[in-house]
Amino acid sequence: MKLASFSTPEGPSFGVVRDQSVYDLRKRLDGCHADLKSLIAAGDLARAQRVTDDEHGDYPLAEVVLEPVIPNPQQIFCVGLNYAEHVRETNRETTEQPVIFMRLPASQVGAGQPMLRPRESAQFDYEGEIAVIIGRGGRRIAEADAWAHIAGYSCYNDGSIRDWQRHTGQWGPGKNFWRTGAFGPWMVTSDEIEPSALMTLVTRLNGQEVQRATTDMLIHGIAKQVAYLSTFTPLFPGDVIVTGTPGGVGAKRNPPLFMKAGDRVEVEVDRIGTLVNPIADEV
Repeated sequence: MKLASFSTPEGPSFGVVRDQSVYDLRKRLDGCHADLKSLIAAGDLARAQRVTDDEHGDYPLAEVVLEPVIPNPQQIFCVGLNYAEHVRETNRETTEQPVIFMRLPASQVGAGQPMLRPRESAQFDYEGEIAVIIGRGGRRIAEADAWAHIAGYSCYNDGSIRDWQRHTGQWGPGKNFWRTGAFGPWMVTSDEIEPSALMTLVTRLNGQEVQRATTDMLIHGIAKQVAYLSTFTPLFPGDVIVTGTPGGVGAKRNPPLFMKAGDRVEVEVDRIGTLVNPIADEV
């Protein structure tokens, strides 16, 4: 099942995406859930499936504005330097434990919405990634149990302002400019992607492939990420883990390849779909 958050002239909502149609779960579940995060927290995915079994959706997909899959996560964790090729191109060393940084919800947009290059920098870089959405919270989750805590998976573009990322040893500013990241277009529920599934991640800039990797290339796998993060803080339903970007980032190319207004960037994950965003300059 594909679940998305979206807006219409009637306001924000969430629902199931199927065959280019959107089934509005706020309407179909009589308003008993405020948003997709609360649906996940209530464990109501099976009911969501049942109320969308009729043939007709509520809106054509093309007529809604897709928002970040979880617009209001309590926590967004990002894993850095998690593919060997990316470690090499950045002249870093592989760490025994995952490198973790945080993103703010306001730093992301949904599919189809412009990712904004800020006035303060021309070094706007792409980072295609796979996002994990937590379904069942917990603390000190064992790796063997981690898969049972995952609600689903999505595509993510961890758009980065490289010079601001390098201002100090902390990456936060360069990773959190307003509306520089993207999350979507939807999440595919974990019952459709078994733990052993191999996923292929591809990033394209203006149609040109710039990144490609498979999940077996992750240095710290998804289950380890869930276990590690839940050791130092509780995980909550709707939390997002952005699992790392492969090699090929624009900053490490010769010459560097940064995104600019008018560009089009795609992050495709074969088991999920394609996240597409235009690039615009912030006004």
